[in-house]
Amino acid sequence: MRMTIRAVIFALAAAFGAAPSVAQDYPTKAVRIVVTFPPGGSSDVTARALSVPLQKNLGQPVVVDNKPGAGGTIAATEIVRAAPDGYNLLMSNTTPISLAPFMLNPQPYDSIKGFTHVALVATVPDVVMVHPSVPAKNLAELTSWIKAQNKKVFYGSGGVGSIGHILGETFKKETGLNIEHVGYKGSAPMITDLIAGRLSFSFDTLPQNVPHIKAEKLRPLAVTSRTRSHVAPDIPTVLEAGLPYLVSENFIGVSAPANLPAPVLTKLHAAIQTSLDDPTLVTRLNDLGLTVRKMSQADFASFVQQQVQGWAEPVKASGATLNCLGQIGRPVAPAADSHAYPQSARLLGRRHLSGAGDCRALDRAWLSAGQQRAHGTRILRRRARLDPGGLRRRVDRPVVHP
Repeated sequence: MRMTIRAVIFALAAAFGAAPSVAQDYPTKAVRIVVTFPPGGSSDVTARALSVPLQKNLGQPVVVDNKPGAGGTIAATEIVRAAPDGYNLLMSNTTPISLAPFMLNPQPYDSIKGFTHVALVATVPDVVMVHPSVPAKNLAELTSWIKAQNKKVFYGSGGVGSIGHILGETFKKETGLNIEHVGYKGSAPMITDLIAGRLSFSFDTLPQNVPHIKAEKLRPLAVTSRTRSHVAPDIPTVLEAGLPYLVSENFIGVSAPANLPAPVLTKLHAAIQTSLDDPTLVTRLNDLGLTVRKMSQADFASFVQQQVQGWAEPVKASGATLNCLGQIGRPVAPAADSHAYPQSARLLGRRHLSGAGDCRALDRAWLSAGQQRAHGTRILRRRARLDPGGLRRRVDRPVVHP
């Protein structure tokens, strides 16, 4: 018995003694960066551009893994629960860190305490875009045109809970316009519908829209940064348009689970900083409208905290919600309006819209298998109680009009 206890003590000592060595040897295998949106958006483009020099600096493969949905909280929740070993990272950005948590009740994670915020990579503004059939050439004309429609006008964003969603709801609240949000699972499908004329306008990050601006498939009205973008200097800012409440920039960075070992944090931050000096990376991101930004790890952590605190009130004031245990935001186009605006009926049936599928995925991310079995019935009952009109079913199933 005495020998058994002694063996256990030695085994524990060896295990604790080996931990610093493992951290010092980081990385010894592939590193995964989880992106909160589908391919084609700003976060995805940044992650893929960063992965090339980063794997060279780390000496191990860097894999980009897209896990969109529920305002980015599905991916963020996965990283919060991952082991803090530096092998599972989040391409963090404004939506899952500063916005979506305030739209959920209860909040799925603490955006400050739940992560180790490693490094800032870039910032990017949003842009207000309209379909060419909309005659507006600036935000004032867009406001007048919407008022003259005498019916609900639909705008799109890259997802429920995205920065575009919050800006749109803020625009709606400040102007009193009769507009309704349609949230997509990423910018790419939203842009496809906007170009096709199924939406009138959108709030979306600038990079993925630049090619369509140059091809004159979409018309930009304003960027949300304080100064004009270097990639599209002809587009005025929202400040020039007299709408200071729309000033915002989306940050894109790298975050890890909380309690990341100091040696891993130091090595990872240094590798990212070196990667941000890569001329190919800088050129690629600049050409797309992103601004590469470097700062220390401590400064980035402070920057994120300020972002979270600064967005809390605007998100709550906008009225936007992302309550996946009950409903997602406001109904995305009630049936009564679909006859007046037939596009909304087609939009409701699209699988790339944010909807009940996101809720189910987020439920799975929040709850363990045992918790899912124990609480599944209560969740279903609550959904039925909060959604008696079957709006969720209309999101899941196509709406067909003769």
